[in-house]
Parts: sequence; structure tokens; C-alpha cells
Amino acid sequence: MASIKILLWKHDKKKNNTFPLAIRITKNRKTRYVFTGEYIKEKDWNEKEGLVKKSHPNSARLNNFLQKKLSEAHSIALDVETTDKSKTVKSIKKKIVNDNNADFFSIADMYLKNLEERKKFNQSNNDNGRLEIFKIYLGKEQLDFMDLDVTLLDKFKTYLIYKLKRSERTVANYMILIRTIYNMAIAQGVTDKNNYPFGRGKYQIKIPESEKIGLNREEIQLLENVDNITPAQQHALNVWLFSFYFAGIRVGDVLKLKWSDFKDNRLYYRMGKNKKLVSLKVPQKAQAIMNIYIKDKKKKTDFVFPNLKGVNLKDEKALGIRIKTITRNLNRRLAIVAEQLEIDKKLSMHIARHSFGNIAGDTIPIQMLQKLYRHSSITTTINYQQNFMHKETDDALDKVIGF
Repeated sequence: MASIKILLWKHDKKKNNTFPLAIRITKNRKTRYVFTGEYIKEKDWNEKEGLVKKSHPNSARLNNFLQKKLSEAHSIALDVETTDKSKTVKSIKKKIVNDNNADFFSIADMYLKNLEERKKFNQSNNDNGRLEIFKIYLGKEQLDFMDLDVTLLDKFKTYLIYKLKRSERTVANYMILIRTIYNMAIAQGVTDKNNYPFGRGKYQIKIPESEKIGLNREEIQLLENVDNITPAQQHALNVWLFSFYFAGIRVGDVLKLKWSDFKDNRLYYRMGKNKKLVSLKVPQKAQAIMNIYIKDKKKKTDFVFPNLKGVNLKDEKALGIRIKTITRNLNRRLAIVAEQLEIDKKLSMHIARHSFGNIAGDTIPIQMLQKLYRHSSITTTINYQQNFMHKETDDALDKVIGF
């Protein structure tokens, strides 16, 4: 008779110090695990009783859920063994997994839940959108891992490129997501590596080299001197220029800047991406933009730019969604300005950083650029800046054909 128990799986500690809860199935000294999708901290788990301690804020709900899962597992194991006592623990696990609908999208839901628990709301929103597109392509809400093969991935890639007109880089993002969820399913024992569709001789994810094109000095000057644009377009341009003047601060960080972040003609802020503390002098051009908005300042904790006024910064999920919406509106207005000025490059908040890199080129020491970009590793700076360092290759080309 199979032995079934719920335990804390201590081999997979998450960054928030939680561990997954798993159903352990043992028969004839062989063991398999089925993961419940729930995660808790070790201090909240009663190993002897196989229950969540009352110290956990949702202990009653979780214990009811776990008891239900345990009862279902016992019932399934009994049915399997009643039919055929020679059935292995692997067969029992397969029946439990199938009865609990542990398909690709159920594991995907666990993946998205993990992202939200780690407060990676932007990534969660983006990946959820990709998964919805995958469902639309499949025309169904469930997908067995056995059916997720190279042929399906190739057909989905064709659909993304030729039907939805997605770029190769975007396709790679979809495939990386699918691979991540598949790997998660393997780690949790839902499926195995026998049918793994990725890798050498199978589907290989190829990440194309990204094209980074920034504005040049003349185009920046056009933006600085533009007139006859609407107040909303001018505001979008002010936010863009402000980002550029500070070596390409990311739009999310620009929008969250408060007057209290500026002291002694310097900006002090903590980057949203890697939480690094940054200090930069306030260039005169940036100060000129600040002077436009200071008339609306009521207190030091007000935002420099008003877009996030009234938003609760502690609600990180709502904040992420709001910043995404604001960025989309800013980009739409920037595109209109670029068209009016006959700038034939895509003008968006993202390329403020590329524009700084393009103008810096190979004239600024790489160590100094590392500080300006706030990169943790100089390798990251070298890989980024090489997109804009053309002098040596240009000179070499001239030497060969300049006759």
C-alpha cells in the first residue's frame, strides 16, 4: 500500500525564503513528489503534524486546501492499487498529476504567482500576456507536456512572425518563457526530461543581436528648440530630455523622483532595477526643466513630474501598471514630435539612454560610463557601449577603400 504525506520541500528555497509544499508518495521504497503550488516559510510549517502553523496568516485556508489535496491523493492511490496492486509509485503519481490537471498552463499559473510574490509585477504582466497569446494560438486552455514538442514550437514561431508580425527578439522572449515553465515542471516532478523539446538537435532559442540606435547631437538640439507643439507633447519631451541629461535614467525612476531627492544641486536616488544608490550633479539643462515644474511644488515629498500624483507607491503592482500606461502615452506623444521634426528614428523613452550612449561614443572612458550608467559590472558597460563605438571600425574601413 502506498504511503502518502504532505511535506515541506527544502530543496528549492525561493528568494523570499519560502519553500514549496509537496505530496510525497512512497511505495516499495520508491518515492515520487507532486507539488501543490503553495509556498510557505519553514517557521510556519509543523513537520510532525504535516500542517501549516497558526503563525501563518492564512493557516486555516491553507490547511483546508492541503487536507483536500491529501484526501484526493489517498483516494486516487487506493483506486489505482485496487485495480492493479502491481502498479508502481510512478503510475500512482501520474494518475494524481493528471487528475489535478497539472498541465503546462497550471504550472504557468504557479510561475506567474511566484513572480507576483517576488513583486516582479511588470514581468508578470508581460508574461501573462504572452501566455494568453499562446492559448489563443492553441485554441484551448490546457496543454499536456507530452504535446509540447518541437513541431508545435516551430508552428507557434511561424504564427508569431507571419500572423502577428512579431520580431525575432520577441519570438525569443516567448520561447524563453515556455522553456522556463517547462523547466519548472521538471523541477517539480510534473514531467520529465525525456520529451524536453529544447536544446541541441531540438528547438534552439536564438537571441538576435539587439539594434540600439540613439539620436545624435543635431537631433537632440532639434528637440531642445522645438516650438508649436501641444502642452502634453512638451511635457513628454521634458521627461525625455530630463532622462537624457542624467545619462538615461529609466522612465520608471524619472517618474518617481521627488523634490526631496535633490540636495545641494545633486540628485540622490535609488534605482528601481537593482536598488543601487546613485548620486549625480544636476546639469543646468535639467535644472531649467525643474524650474518649469517647481511652481506646482507644495511640499518636498511631491513628485517633480506630476504623472504619479495620487498613486500609492507602496502598491507595487498598481504602480507598475500605472507607469506602463504613462510610458505608453509619453511614447505616443514623442512619436508625434519626432514626425513633426522629421526625425526618422523611433523616439521613445527607452532611447534616451541609447542617445546618451551614442553621443558618448568612444570619447568617454569606459570606467566613467559604468558610473554614469549605474552598471554593477564593467562587462555590462562594455557590451552596451560597443553598440555606439564606431571610430576604430570606421577608420579601418577608410584605410582599406580610401584610395
